[in-house]
Formats: sequence, structure tokens, C-alpha cells
Amino acid sequence: MFSLGSLKLGEMLAGTFTLEHLSSLQTVTKALRDEQFRFTIEVDVLGRLSALQSKLSDEIQVFSEEDQEQQSASLCLQLTAECFRAQRNACVQCPRNQCILRDQGCIQLSLGILGKLLKLSSGTSDYLFDALRCGIQFLGNIAVGNQLCKADIWDYGFPHIFLDLLELSDEKAVAYTCMVLHTCLDEDKTELLRTEPRQMKVAVKVTELCRTLPDVDWTVLIVTQHFFKSAELTERMYADMNDQERLTLLELILAQLGEGKEDSLIPLRTAQFLASCFQHSCRAVLSLSSLSSDDDQKALAVIRLVDILCEMTSDQRMFMALQDHTDLLQTTVDLLKEVHFLGKASKNVFSAAQEFSTFTSPGDASTHPALSFKAHLIRLIGNLCHGHAANQDQVRELDGIALILDNCGIDSNNPFISQWAVFAIRNILEHNLENQKVVQGLRRQGVADDSMLREMGFRVEERDGSLLLRPLKKEEEPGER
Repeated sequence: MFSLGSLKLGEMLAGTFTLEHLSSLQTVTKALRDEQFRFTIEVDVLGRLSALQSKLSDEIQVFSEEDQEQQSASLCLQLTAECFRAQRNACVQCPRNQCILRDQGCIQLSLGILGKLLKLSSGTSDYLFDALRCGIQFLGNIAVGNQLCKADIWDYGFPHIFLDLLELSDEKAVAYTCMVLHTCLDEDKTELLRTEPRQMKVAVKVTELCRTLPDVDWTVLIVTQHFFKSAELTERMYADMNDQERLTLLELILAQLGEGKEDSLIPLRTAQFLASCFQHSCRAVLSLSSLSSDDDQKALAVIRLVDILCEMTSDQRMFMALQDHTDLLQTTVDLLKEVHFLGKASKNVFSAAQEFSTFTSPGDASTHPALSFKAHLIRLIGNLCHGHAANQDQVRELDGIALILDNCGIDSNNPFISQWAVFAIRNILEHNLENQKVVQGLRRQGVADDSMLREMGFRVEERDGSLLLRPLKKEEEPGER
């Protein structure tokens, strides 16, 4: 099999391509699946594969410039795909073959072929996509564990070839391209992505593919394992993105935080940047009070930013410096005030409601993007006040305590808002006598009673028209009743 394959490769180099040549090349490809054959293959055979690849490159150039017969072009594309398959198989767990093929110039040649294939018309799409896929797979296999090969691929193919490959309509080809990107990327290359516009386009495109091709795992791995580690890159991407792309990036950050890992890959600087983005754009969410604005991308980004900040400040130690982020708490309290006022001024998504029976109806509040937004603002306030005396005092100074207590009722637009209000008030009152005095000075209004405070371990006594805050006796605790 070995000598036959070598002989046939020589014939291909000498004459016109035939279907018999394709069959012979397939024999070589199959033989290279065998580990022993792969590890002992002669350099001369690999050299003939490289020479065949060079000849195929010339043939592609010819029929891309001339109107050749469809049959001739199709055979050339089939041979190109099979040559890539053989080289791909030769590189599997074999550093020796990787280095030999690299020394023979196969990386630069392969990238050149891919560039030529990308310029072809779609008339031979099946064979064309096969050749593209196999060529990309070869680059992936030759790069695995080989720093020199990774460097060559990057130097000769990035960003132009990769950007074009990512624009293909073929999902498999795009997935394989992302595999190669993931293999080649390292900390230094990731940092360089933000230095040049075309490189930034690759980063933005990969992020957008997370939304448009959700079944391709490589895109998410690139973003979470490489992009997110660089705060500078994340900031630059966010600045360059349109509203939809920003929303996709925020969704990916939220999903990463949702994994609950203590050693998050997201730096504190990124958290601080997102907090600043929330502060600068938060009022965009107010547009959702209009029924015609439920798909406002800027408003949806604000909602997602609040969700992210809630997760970051939920006892994740590396992000708790956000408690000291300038004016973040004040911005959150002020926004809650505006949202609360809008909800009382007219009936809209920010208004309290008790319409639980309509939750399954299309287009009702349960499908609105602002669902639970007020509850999450209150949650964020509670997080920022946890064990932080200065923030507790600031909430009092901003009249935030009464504001939060005014949101303790049942609200179908904000499920669990009463529980988050209880949580926030507990954090605001904890070890803070001045805040406790504020609650003691509040007068009972309407149906509001001390049931919420009881859940926090306090009871309310009314004396001379004022309310006094007392700790529950053991027999009065909710769990004992």
C-alpha cells in the first residue's frame, strides 16, 4: 500500500488529473488513519503530498480565471479536498509530521488555496465547501500543540483569511474556522486584537456568531476563555459594537457569571467598566414605559447590565469592590425612584399589578423584557449595602428606605419583589441604628404591616402614633409559629 500510494502520487504530479488519481489519493488518506503508518511514513511521501498541493493550487488559479469545464473543476476540487484530508490525518498526534509539513511550506500554501477557493462562484458549492472544510481542518490539526505552526497560521492568515472564512454560509466551515482560532489564540494574540480595525472585526464577528450559530460551541469558548480575560479588549469590543451585538456580549457575560465559579475569568476592571456603562445609559430603560418600545435594544442592554451587576455583587468576593464604585448606588436608587414614579403616574410595565391569571397569554407582562426589573434594582441595592455602613447611610440619605418598603406588595410584573425588598431592608438595617430609627419613625399606612419585618427577625410596636422596631422574641419567630 505504501509504495503504491507513493507511485500514484508521482503519476499525479506528472500528468493530467483523472478519477483514478482521486481513488489512489483516497487510499493514502485511509492509510494515514493508522497510527503506525502515520508515525513511520517517509518524508518523501509527505513531500509528494506537498508538491501535489502546490500543483492543485495552480490548477485552481487557472480555472478561477478561465471558463473551464465543470467536470474538470469539480475533479480538481475533489482532489484538493482529499489532499487536505491526507495531510490532516498525517498530523494527528504526530509532531514529527506537523514539523515536516510546516518545513515544506504547507501552511502558507494551504492558506493561499483557501483564499483562492473563497473567490470562486457557488456553482460547484458541494465540492467547494468540502475543500474549504478539509483545508481548515488540516490547519487545525497541524496547529495542535505546535507553537511554530500556530505562529505561521497567524502570521500568514490573520485576520484577512479568517474574517472571510467566518462570513461563509456553511456552518461546518465556520465551526472549523473557530476551532483553529481557539487553538491559535493565546494571551498575547488576544491583546493584539484590539490594536487594528480588521482584527477587531474578527473579535466582534465571533461574538455575534454566538447568537446566530448557537450550536457552534467554539465561538462561546473563544469569547469566554480568551476575550473575557482581557478587560481592554472587552471594553473596545463594547465600544465598537452595535446595540444587538452589545446585547449578545452582555448575555455571554451573564451566562459566564451564572456558572457560579469563584475564580471568574472576568476581571474586576471589566466589572467596573460595566458599572460605568450602566450609570451612563440607565435612563434608556425608561422608554419601556411606552408599549411601542418593548424591543428597544438600548433599554434591553440596561436590563441586562442590572442582571450582571446583581450577579457580580452576590457574594462574589472579587467583584465586591463594586460596593465602592463611585455613584453606582446613587444611580441605582435614583433609577428605582424614576421607575417607581412612572409606574404610579400611568399604567405601564413598571406599574404594580396583580394579573397572574394572564401570565400565559402572548404579549402580556410575563413576556415583557422589563419583567422583574424593579425587583432586580432592589436586589442590587441590597447587595451593595451588605456589610457596608457607608452605603447603608447613603440609602437613608437618598430616602431609599421608604422607597423600598413601598415595593413590598405583591406585584405580578415583579415576581418575588417583596422577598428582594425584605433582603434589601435587612442589609440596610443591619448594625445601623440610624436606619433602624428611620423605620421606627415610619407611620403605618394602608395594608402595610410588620409581616415583612417579621421575616427579618423584627416586630413593630405602635406607640403614640409612631412605630417602634423590636427584635422578635424566640417564641414569636416565623419558624416557630
